Amino acid sequence: MVKLTEHKGKEILRSMGINTPTGDVARTSLEARRISESLAKPVVVKAHVPFSGRFKAGVVKIAETPDEAEKAASHILSSEIRGFSIHELLVEEKVEIEKEYYAGIIINDSWKVRSPVIIFSVEGGISIEETAKHSPEKVSTLTVDVLKGVNKYDAYNLAIRLGVPSQWIPKIGETLTAMYYAFKRYEARILEINPLALTKDLKIAALDCKMVIDDSAAPRHPELGIQFPRDRETPPTQLEEMAWKIEERDYRGTSYFAQLTQETKEGGYVGFHGIGGGGAMLGMDALHRCGLKIANYADTSGNPTAAKVYRVAKIILAQPGIEGYFLSGAVIASQEQWHHAHGLVKAFRETLAEKPGFPIVALIAGNKEKEAHRIMKEGLKDLPVKLEVYGRDYVYNLGHLALRMRSLVEEYRAMKTNEPGHPI
Repeated sequence: MVKLTEHKGKEILRSMGINTPTGDVARTSLEARRISESLAKPVVVKAHVPFSGRFKAGVVKIAETPDEAEKAASHILSSEIRGFSIHELLVEEKVEIEKEYYAGIIINDSWKVRSPVIIFSVEGGISIEETAKHSPEKVSTLTVDVLKGVNKYDAYNLAIRLGVPSQWIPKIGETLTAMYYAFKRYEARILEINPLALTKDLKIAALDCKMVIDDSAAPRHPELGIQFPRDRETPPTQLEEMAWKIEERDYRGTSYFAQLTQETKEGGYVGFHGIGGGGAMLGMDALHRCGLKIANYADTSGNPTAAKVYRVAKIILAQPGIEGYFLSGAVIASQEQWHHAHGLVKAFRETLAEKPGFPIVALIAGNKEKEAHRIMKEGLKDLPVKLEVYGRDYVYNLGHLALRMRSLVEEYRAMKTNEPGHPI
């Protein structure tokens, strides 16, 4: 899933007739000043990042004048949030608030529901989870019949049940109805306005917007300009962008790559390749318990082609500083596993010929298991790596494989330390 920026989400809301504060995106403090001058009123300067908790992180500032806006922008642009730099700001008019509400739509994928659910609360500006936990009487919900959709009376009832003053019910109802239309139109998984404000000048306005689009729907909405349709709270790394290109137009099986760290100097990092998400987690847990660290998470499953496996393996191996490769196929897979073997052999032969002793522990089980093992062993027999291949007997014994990985990593590290010219 991909989280839209606040500005993009608000563009969609405005296109549906929902009020939002006037503002624009700035990339420099001078641009922030110009926007503030053009608005000619106090503004809110926000870090334009898809993170929650920006206010607590100190990257949302109120500015009464253009001078203050420029100063606030300079401060935020020089800040980091969760280790990442801030490159864009959203500068908007400051709105005087009379009352804050909450409005949201999610997909409830419980087998009992499997429908969009509209959530409305008379307590906005705080976590809806907290409100639902401590003041459930302030929250109303509507499970949507997707064949019938949402009419204005459904939306009115959400507000009426919570005692919203009658003069605001039509505007809130129209906003909720428009939100559902946007949610459906853009194939969203989450659309949240928090707060949905009643302003001092008696308007209903969306002061914030969180909109998450189903990544499978991203190609159907080129107007959104989504370059990296993954639900992440950090900007993609170069390798992650490369990995997305593998998946972008190739629907034969699935692949995924997330780089968990770019700093591997302290050693002990292993390139991780899973087959099937749940089973792969067992491998990650086993490696951690042995004191090894995971440089990345990658998965190839759903019967991918050898070409897709090869390209993902090349990206895993492109990470600097990794001291081993762990393939965690901790599942009796129905897919034809020799595709994995062919892809891995090609990637390893192209990448590891100059890395003698590089450790590879591979667990491949399921359909074409024996053939896959034979391809791996014969295809890599003249490569100077330390290869160990395991099958179905070890699907429930990941601990043993993790210990073997650690031993091979230690041998590899000792071998490199003893190389002529290696700094002691």
